[in-house]
Amino acid sequence: MSYKQRILTIALALIAGAVLLLIFAYYTFERPTVKWVQWGYRGTGMVHLVNTRTIDSPAVKALNAVPEPEDKIEPSGQKAVDAYQNVQVLKDIDSNDLLRQMTAFAKWVSPEQGCSYCHKDGANFAEDALYTKVVARRMIQMTRHLNSDWKQHVAVNGVGVTCYTCHRGNPVPKNVWFTPVPPRSSQALLGNKAGQNRRAPEVGLTSLPYDPFTPFLVGDEQIRVMGPTALPTTNRQSLKQAEWTYALMIAMSKGLGVNCTYCHNTQYFQSWSGSTPQRVTSWYGIRMVRDINNNYINPLTPLYANVPGRKGPAGDLPKAFCGTCHQGAFKPLYGVSMLKDYPALAGPSPEKAAVRTQ
Repeated sequence: MSYKQRILTIALALIAGAVLLLIFAYYTFERPTVKWVQWGYRGTGMVHLVNTRTIDSPAVKALNAVPEPEDKIEPSGQKAVDAYQNVQVLKDIDSNDLLRQMTAFAKWVSPEQGCSYCHKDGANFAEDALYTKVVARRMIQMTRHLNSDWKQHVAVNGVGVTCYTCHRGNPVPKNVWFTPVPPRSSQALLGNKAGQNRRAPEVGLTSLPYDPFTPFLVGDEQIRVMGPTALPTTNRQSLKQAEWTYALMIAMSKGLGVNCTYCHNTQYFQSWSGSTPQRVTSWYGIRMVRDINNNYINPLTPLYANVPGRKGPAGDLPKAFCGTCHQGAFKPLYGVSMLKDYPALAGPSPEKAAVRTQ
């Protein structure tokens, strides 16, 4: 190899190395501008880092923009259940308010299809001809249930939730998850991967378990890293459970656009006494999502028996996690309440008894 060829080879190697270093840095470190916020008492490790490039980005701001409320209609003086047939949920509101609410539903969930997304063209609006109407009815029940019975999470500062909180103009919310199908591999050659070592965006492309949702947001697996006893007797908090927990925390961090110190004290992550109030809100939120998936979404599976393209690879429906509502913001819609303009969705929840028995 000539002298010039050696110089060219070294130059190309340096350029390739620099490109790889830039790629590694891009996917490993947060780009500026990163600012810090005093999140607790000084000296306690409670410094919250905020990447303004992500939380204040035009994309996140546009996603969390709040639509203008529908114009109010003069009350008719007649209840919806008396004016229309087959009204099963919003029975306790004025009939004109029901029309206003239905108009908002169409814009929040199916702006392109309009009313025909739930009501079959040419059919009586009272008929349950389409599965989407049955699903929508159950989702309205769920929304009232969340606002009435999960105030510890959704009613912080009186915000609450509406259909728009998750849907944002999409028939199916964008930030959902399906039960993943384990990759096909020879157990004899590669061994049991135990649900790990398959990079997934939900866990930051790490080797952590690629399904952080099923154990915690459908099942009731304990979210712990350290066991409660020194000896392993009856102690389920093994390394595997700890890695599951870390995987869930990464997914929550990405879904809310925050880092660990939003809820935890870095001096002792497990300690509740040193944590922020947001950790309590998050504790209720995890259990609320379990309620959503187990009592509202999964029971609807039979309705989708003949519906193509709505199920995941394992045959399950799209389910909720923290990012479904938050969509990259520490508070959905940056904490702006839409519920004040649509109080019918706040409850009371007359469907409570039926919800608890299904």
